[in-house]
Amino acid sequence: MTQEGDSAQLLEARGLAFSFGRQPIFAGVELTIARREIVCLLGASGCGKTTLLRLLAGLTEPMAGTVTVDGTSGLDRAAKASVVFQSPALLPWLTVAENIGFGLDFACRPVEPKAVRAERIAKAMDQVGLSEHASKKPQALSGGMAQRVALARALARDPEIIYLDEPFSALDAITRESMQDLLLELAHQKQSAALLVTHDIDEALRIGDRVLLLAGAPARIVGEWQPGGRAPRQHRSAALNAMREEILDSLSDRATAWFPTL
Repeated sequence: MTQEGDSAQLLEARGLAFSFGRQPIFAGVELTIARREIVCLLGASGCGKTTLLRLLAGLTEPMAGTVTVDGTSGLDRAAKASVVFQSPALLPWLTVAENIGFGLDFACRPVEPKAVRAERIAKAMDQVGLSEHASKKPQALSGGMAQRVALARALARDPEIIYLDEPFSALDAITRESMQDLLLELAHQKQSAALLVTHDIDEALRIGDRVLLLAGAPARIVGEWQPGGRAPRQHRSAALNAMREEILDSLSDRATAWFPTL
């Protein structure tokens, strides 16, 4: 998704470290994401992918290192980002429209008139195809629809970067690919960058501009791949199959956990 002229780094993480008690999770992590780039982060369960995402998003503070988005940090950095979690995390007493608008009046957000917020919500609902479901409650939605609400809630913030923590892992294969395609389309429309944490190598190779591997103890970025070509990519191309095998070999070399096979 990156294009000529988009080379300036939007996100820069330098020397990140984090520990639980005396147990170091990762150390010395260096990571950059360019404008309009989709980066997929792979790694075994428990290696620190979600913790790293939370640090980048400003939900957790690192024990060492710095993170900037468009040169800013702190609340200014948080205002430029949105997060989509593995669970849609919808509030059951709010409608679809109200869930999408939740957070638009948080302290880290610029103050906007109600009419502007309503326009943001309506536009985000339309982008994910949920306009006719605006008044429904979460219990009336399918899993795929609930994740579309979560994605619309992230988009309504008009983020410069979206962090996604395995948001499609619980969906069936057809719905998962549909959501991947929607993410690509919306990120392109919004000109937003994205960091997608996933266990699914095929997902990473299908939509990522770059694929990073987090591994080790403490963990660090140990591999980087660039699938090339325009996403979404064909799963069964010879080049992608070879890249997939290389990633699996890298995981095996580091005695990491099992990944799903083709």
